[in-house]
Amino acid sequence: MSRRSITNRRRWRRRLRGPAVVAAAGTVLAACKLPTFGAYTGNTVQGNATFHLWQGFFVASIFVGGITFALLIYAIIRFRRRGDAIPKQVHGNTPLEIFYTAVPILIVAVLFFFTVRVENKVDAVAKKPALRVDVTAFQWGWKFVYPSYHVTEITQGPTGYPTLVLPVGETSTFRLVSNDVVHGFDLPNFDFSRYALPGVVNYFDFTPQHDASFVGRCSHLCGLYHADMLFYVKVVSASQFMTWIHQQQGRASA
Repeated sequence: MSRRSITNRRRWRRRLRGPAVVAAAGTVLAACKLPTFGAYTGNTVQGNATFHLWQGFFVASIFVGGITFALLIYAIIRFRRRGDAIPKQVHGNTPLEIFYTAVPILIVAVLFFFTVRVENKVDAVAKKPALRVDVTAFQWGWKFVYPSYHVTEITQGPTGYPTLVLPVGETSTFRLVSNDVVHGFDLPNFDFSRYALPGVVNYFDFTPQHDASFVGRCSHLCGLYHADMLFYVKVVSASQFMTWIHQQQGRASA
């Protein structure tokens, strides 16, 4: 190896040392806590599983994208044109071709495995839930029925949004239907959205993890007043939930 090539190699090493240190420091200073990458953390056991799957996909994309761009930049610099001489021609490299065929297949297989596992967790319905809620979507509102307690919350006009109250730490099974057209039962803070379809009954579970209040909405354009299809979601303790149930029963019987 000539002295010139050794000097150039050392020069490139010095140039790459700084970015490498910055990247390593950023990783270490992150304290092993992955960022949310713009997603909600999911305030349910089911939503939290979806959130962690999203983190895994994002990290995998960073890893694959980083390696791809690093190799691309290396090839651009290392094999840039230096003269009119034709560079050495190489045709085929069996071990390398096997490697870059097998690795993508392996990555897709791993992502597929974790996706199926999370989907099964999100779609699982408890045999004996602590609470049952029947949700009916209609133009342009929502009706939440608690059949065990004979309590109903329903949209009251354009701004009378109903409140879906849930006990924290308890698993609630939902039965979702639509009375007319296609609606979208969307709860961003739960990392959950499902269509309410005419003639189709959807079942799913929520197990809220923390006390919280937020807004849910219809995510599918369903007509003129689609934007008014909002509702509130309130996650409370078990005792607060029972207090709310008794208040609703008292109002209904008054």
